Amino acid sequence: MKVPLRNTAGEAIDEIELRDDIFGIQPNEAVMHQALVRQLANARLATARTKTRGEVRGGGRKPWRQKGTGRARHGSIREPQWAGGGIVFGPRPGRNYRKAMPRKMRRLALRSALSVKARERQLIVVDELKMAAPKSKEMLGTLNNLAGNASALILLPEGDLNVEKSVSNLPKAKTVRAHYLNLADIFGHDYLIMPLGALKVIESILG
Repeated sequence: MKVPLRNTAGEAIDEIELRDDIFGIQPNEAVMHQALVRQLANARLATARTKTRGEVRGGGRKPWRQKGTGRARHGSIREPQWAGGGIVFGPRPGRNYRKAMPRKMRRLALRSALSVKARERQLIVVDELKMAAPKSKEMLGTLNNLAGNASALILLPEGDLNVEKSVSNLPKAKTVRAHYLNLADIFGHDYLIMPLGALKVIESILG
């Protein structure tokens, strides 16, 4: 698959061949969905917590005597069946939400997602993306040249503090290093902007 190679002004300066085994496969929607569910599950923090009957405030006195009233026996107004009582089997910290997925399936999901972006013309390859100093206004102009007013995910071959700081103030853009490319970021943005250096990293990982 051939796509234009652009500069930061958005001009096509050459044409580049993308590998069909990474950017031209038939997308596997089931595997992409499973990989996305896994990613979101692994990001969950088990912080939800409810109180048991021993932790709810009050309820120290027996509400009425055991026998002779004609009512059901109760030892506390903080029993689970009472309004305001404790919770039975509620969420507690420490629950493990993690899901496992074979590496081959994870890579297939990434190849499928990249193929979707390439097929829909939402993959932009640039020759280089460098900045002498962090300047959000300059970066905004570059992104407008490449992706217009749409949201964009910028892949970096390695850490670049100037680019990362320039993008950090832009609400519709995000940077991620190529080694940490993931489905949530890919599908959370309209366009995927990929310098040649990042393209080589992706090909070395998924090729």
